[in-house]
Amino acid sequence: QVQVVESGGGLVQPGGSLRLSCAVSGSIFKIYSMAWYRQAPGKQREWVAGISTGSTTNYKDSVRSRFTISRDNAKNSVYLQMNNLKPEDTALYYCNADVVSGVGRSGYWGQGTQVTVSS
Repeated sequence: QVQVVESGGGLVQPGGSLRLSCAVSGSIFKIYSMAWYRQAPGKQREWVAGISTGSTTNYKDSVRSRFTISRDNAKNSVYLQMNNLKPEDTALYYCNADVVSGVGRSGYWGQGTQVTVSS
Protein backbone atom coordinates (compact mmCIF):
# COMPACT_ATOMS: atom_id res chain seq x y z
CA GLN A 1 0.00 0.00 0.00
CA VAL A 2 1.34 3.41 -1.00
CA GLN A 3 0.06 6.69 0.41
CA VAL A 4 0.65 10.16 -0.99
CA VAL A 5 -0.18 13.13 1.21
CA GLU A 6 0.10 16.79 0.23
CA SER A 7 0.20 19.72 2.63
CA GLY A 8 1.01 23.41 2.73
CA GLY A 9 -1.84 24.95 0.81
CA GLY A 10 -3.79 27.96 1.99
CA LEU A 11 -5.04 31.45 1.25
CA VAL A 12 -2.43 33.99 0.19
CA GLN A 13 -2.52 37.47 -1.30
CA PRO A 14 -1.25 38.12 -4.82
CA GLY A 15 2.52 38.39 -4.76
CA GLY A 16 2.78 36.09 -1.77
CA SER A 17 4.48 32.73 -1.36
CA LEU A 18 3.59 29.21 -0.30
CA ARG A 19 5.56 25.99 -0.01
CA LEU A 20 3.76 22.76 -0.77
CA SER A 21 4.99 19.43 0.54
CA CYS A 22 4.22 15.89 -0.54
CA ALA A 23 5.22 12.78 1.38
CA VAL A 24 5.06 9.28 -0.05
CA SER A 25 4.89 6.35 2.36
CA GLY A 26 4.23 2.64 2.41
CA SER A 27 6.00 -0.42 1.04
CA ILE A 28 8.24 1.56 -1.33
CA PHE A 29 11.22 0.10 -3.15
CA LYS A 30 11.99 3.12 -5.34
CA ILE A 31 10.46 6.41 -6.45
CA TYR A 32 11.22 7.57 -9.96
CA SER A 33 9.84 10.89 -11.20
CA MET A 34 7.68 13.08 -9.02
CA ALA A 35 5.47 15.91 -10.19
CA TRP A 36 2.96 18.54 -9.22
CA TYR A 37 -0.32 19.04 -11.06
CA ARG A 38 -3.18 21.44 -10.45
CA GLN A 39 -6.84 21.68 -11.26
CA ALA A 40 -8.78 24.92 -11.21
CA PRO A 41 -12.58 24.96 -10.96
CA GLY A 42 -14.15 24.07 -14.28
CA LYS A 43 -10.82 23.18 -15.86
CA GLN A 44 -8.90 20.01 -16.56
CA ARG A 45 -6.01 18.93 -14.38
CA GLU A 46 -2.71 20.28 -15.74
CA TRP A 47 0.92 19.46 -15.17
CA VAL A 48 2.87 22.18 -13.34
CA ALA A 49 6.36 20.87 -12.63
CA GLY A 50 8.31 17.64 -12.55
CA ILE A 51 11.55 16.32 -11.13
CA SER A 52 13.46 13.19 -12.09
CA THR A 53 15.31 10.75 -9.85
CA GLY A 54 18.47 12.68 -10.56
CA SER A 55 16.73 16.00 -9.77
CA THR A 56 16.41 17.25 -13.32
CA THR A 57 13.50 19.70 -13.28
CA ASN A 58 10.94 20.89 -15.79
CA TYR A 59 8.23 23.53 -15.50
CA LYS A 60 5.07 24.74 -17.16
CA ASP A 61 6.02 27.96 -18.94
CA SER A 62 3.71 30.15 -16.89
CA VAL A 63 5.35 29.17 -13.59
CA ARG A 64 8.96 28.69 -14.67
CA SER A 65 10.38 31.87 -13.12
CA ARG A 66 8.20 31.72 -10.01
CA PHE A 67 8.00 28.09 -8.84
CA THR A 68 10.77 25.73 -7.75
CA ILE A 69 10.36 21.97 -7.42
CA SER A 70 12.73 19.96 -5.26
CA ARG A 71 12.88 16.53 -3.67
CA ASP A 72 14.38 14.79 -0.66
CA ASN A 73 14.94 11.17 -1.58
CA ALA A 74 15.77 10.21 1.99
CA LYS A 75 12.32 11.41 3.05
CA ASN A 76 10.45 10.22 -0.07
CA SER A 77 9.20 13.77 -0.42
CA VAL A 78 8.79 16.43 -3.05
CA TYR A 79 8.25 20.15 -2.55
CA LEU A 80 6.96 23.09 -4.56
CA GLN A 81 8.10 26.56 -3.57
CA MET A 82 5.71 29.05 -5.12
CA ASN A 83 6.66 32.73 -5.19
CA ASN A 84 4.94 35.79 -6.63
CA LEU A 85 1.64 33.96 -6.67
CA LYS A 86 -1.11 35.19 -8.98
CA PRO A 87 -4.89 34.74 -8.84
CA GLU A 88 -4.63 32.40 -11.83
CA ASP A 89 -2.54 30.03 -9.69
CA THR A 90 -5.64 29.30 -7.62
CA ALA A 91 -6.31 25.58 -7.85
CA LEU A 92 -6.26 22.25 -6.08
CA TYR A 93 -2.66 21.09 -6.25
CA TYR A 94 -1.90 17.38 -6.57
CA CYS A 95 1.29 15.40 -6.14
CA ASN A 96 2.05 12.43 -8.39
CA ALA A 97 4.78 9.89 -7.79
CA ASP A 98 6.04 7.06 -10.03
CA VAL A 99 6.59 4.35 -7.43
CA VAL A 100 7.92 0.82 -7.39
CA SER A 101 6.27 -0.99 -4.49
CA GLY A 102 5.42 -4.51 -3.43
CA VAL A 103 2.75 -4.68 -6.13
CA GLY A 104 4.89 -3.34 -8.97
CA ARG A 105 5.40 0.04 -10.61
CA SER A 106 2.58 2.57 -10.79
CA GLY A 107 1.74 6.23 -10.51
CA TYR A 108 0.11 7.37 -7.29
CA TRP A 109 -1.87 10.53 -6.55
CA GLY A 110 -2.59 12.37 -3.36
CA GLN A 111 -5.90 13.97 -2.38
CA GLY A 112 -4.68 17.48 -3.16
CA THR A 113 -4.10 20.68 -1.23
CA GLN A 114 -6.01 23.86 -2.00
CA VAL A 115 -4.16 27.03 -2.98
CA THR A 116 -6.21 30.22 -3.17
CA VAL A 117 -4.64 33.49 -4.28
CA SER A 118 -6.88 36.42 -3.54
CA SER A 119 -6.83 39.86 -2.02
